[in-house]
Amino acid sequence: MMLEDLGWNEAFAAEFSAFSEKGWEPARLIRDNKITYGALLGDGRELEVVMSGKVYHDAESDAELPAVGDWVALEVGDENNEHVIRARLSRQTCFSRKMPGRRMEEQVIASNIQIVVVVTDAGPDFNLRRMERYFAIIGRSRAKAVVLVNKADLFPDEENQRAAEVIRTQNPEAEVHVTSLKKKSSLKALKGYLKPGISITFIGSSGTGKSSVINYLLGGDYQWTDEVNEITGKGRHTTTARELMVLRGGGIIIDNPGIKEVHMWTDEATLREQFLDIVELARNCRFDNCRHGPHAGCAIRSAMEEGKIEISRLEGFLKLEGEIEKLRLTRQKRQMTLERKERQGPKKKARRYDAMRNRHLEE
Repeated sequence: MMLEDLGWNEAFAAEFSAFSEKGWEPARLIRDNKITYGALLGDGRELEVVMSGKVYHDAESDAELPAVGDWVALEVGDENNEHVIRARLSRQTCFSRKMPGRRMEEQVIASNIQIVVVVTDAGPDFNLRRMERYFAIIGRSRAKAVVLVNKADLFPDEENQRAAEVIRTQNPEAEVHVTSLKKKSSLKALKGYLKPGISITFIGSSGTGKSSVINYLLGGDYQWTDEVNEITGKGRHTTTARELMVLRGGGIIIDNPGIKEVHMWTDEATLREQFLDIVELARNCRFDNCRHGPHAGCAIRSAMEEGKIEISRLEGFLKLEGEIEKLRLTRQKRQMTLERKERQGPKKKARRYDAMRNRHLEE
């Protein structure tokens, strides 16, 4: 194994040059154990590592802390000293969402990935509004979007093909495949994405067969899967933690727990790219501050009445636009809070880091 097999490139090498002078080694994080991390080095060694106090204190938010997929500068210890993350290299791509629940913070799902594979089906999991959200956050990450309409054996072929075509219409740049583990030839196209140094992350709801697809690509039961429910057609396996896996034949896979909530963590520009047809129509509205309601002069409402736009798509656009505006205001408030905390000094953050380190030492 070489660093290039893990996704290393010239840009990372240039940034790391200053750290190599200190005797530190490049490593990619493959697992987040909450307090410690799993790190993989170019020579194939897998080490349990901890984060230095400086890396922790320099992070302005949890999203800036090391995450699965990150490249780090590692000070390799020995039997008497821990292996320590001394720096995190800049992320070339970052796939993230808003933290689930009420917390208005960014949650990094995976970093330095080139392809995001969304696994859904043509049945109970099929949800175009959720797919719009997936495409929005994938677009912000700058990764390529691939969609699997999976478990095709459970639904009529017409239903599978219709679901795939609707998704293609929604995002012409996404590559969509109808797949089934019972027809393994349908998964051959997916193997074409697996190339040395290319990182792919899989997302989707629990029960869509995501982990079974990954097992197939890995060539064995790397992940534990339970029997399938004969009524729902869903396996009871759920991934409980993010993990990066390097395939022997080339390619890198990052699995993720089933995503129940797809809250936005994106910007206005990305939103407008996903809804370019609606944005173009909005320019023809009579009033600049048009809220696209039932009043006269709204070009979007007129197009909807003529059947050019589905009401569900407009509702999805307005809902996402509202969430992004809410995030923007929350970020402003959060920035004010951070500035106030900075004036109060780093004592609180230091106490939090010390508590985290003490828990690790006790274990």
